[in-house]
Amino acid sequence: MYKQILSKIQEFDTIIIHTHLKPDGDAIGAQLGLKYALQANFPKKGIFAVGEQNQRFIFLGNVDNVNDDIYNNALVIVVDCGAKHLISDERYALGCFIIKIDHHIPQGEYGDLAFVNQNFESASGIIAHFIKTFNLVLTKNAAEALFTGIVTDSGRFRYTSVSSQTFELASYLMSANIDLDKIYDNIYLEDLDMIKLRARLTLKFKTLDNGIAYLVNTYEDVVSYNSNPFNISRGMVNIMAGISQIYIWANFTECEDGKVLVEIRSRGPNINKIATKYGGGGHLLASGATIESLDLVDDVLRDLAKAMEEYNEQNRNI
Repeated sequence: MYKQILSKIQEFDTIIIHTHLKPDGDAIGAQLGLKYALQANFPKKGIFAVGEQNQRFIFLGNVDNVNDDIYNNALVIVVDCGAKHLISDERYALGCFIIKIDHHIPQGEYGDLAFVNQNFESASGIIAHFIKTFNLVLTKNAAEALFTGIVTDSGRFRYTSVSSQTFELASYLMSANIDLDKIYDNIYLEDLDMIKLRARLTLKFKTLDNGIAYLVNTYEDVVSYNSNPFNISRGMVNIMAGISQIYIWANFTECEDGKVLVEIRSRGPNINKIATKYGGGGHLLASGATIESLDLVDDVLRDLAKAMEEYNEQNRNI
């Protein structure tokens, strides 16, 4: 499959790289890492990264503003996105040929060529492996972007998705003399107000008797935090992690339009099917979705309770 992808890259003079809506570190890392790598190896081609920017990862570089006509005769590569309705910037469909590179549980197919491998901890890991396989030029900026994607999607190499291959690829990327201090400082350093907010939300989340914890933030709450829904939703979900009595935790964060960002995490039960039910997706133990309003929070919690019951029943029979 890698050979087919490389052949298509060689065939087109214009390549446009997309990723998913509300991009995280892996989305930005894979997108910009691939862009920088292709620019270094194919300097005569026009290589662009298109879609939303996440200010948290602005240190890796900016996405590009392009006109619609740039898609004429262009190859589109979509990274780190399991479902087409989650792709950032719908113009991806204007491309002549679409390649999907992903590591999530598939939610319907899209594109003309798809490489999906759930054994990788991140899409950035796939891109790094692709570059390494063909011994392509690995620049420092590409390596820093891809390392960022790997380290964020692996939870600093702590999640169950991590394998020996993860460390091999991290070592390979480090050979490009990446600046680890810059990467870790930009990702993980927080100001004092954020630490205080984390403490405030830790006191706010609720627990249920069935091993579930959850946090609900209205949009008014978000404004009072002097933050934004995305940072509160994904950025604060793991304040409920690492608690011995908790197996599933969920963060519900209302946006200005009334819709609610849902981030769900687990250390055992399959919660991906719940996220998929509500139009989202992700991984078995880490998924997200967007629901229409806070009125649906109880519905999601009931579904999570069922997942917890199924998990307990399965483990009871082991």
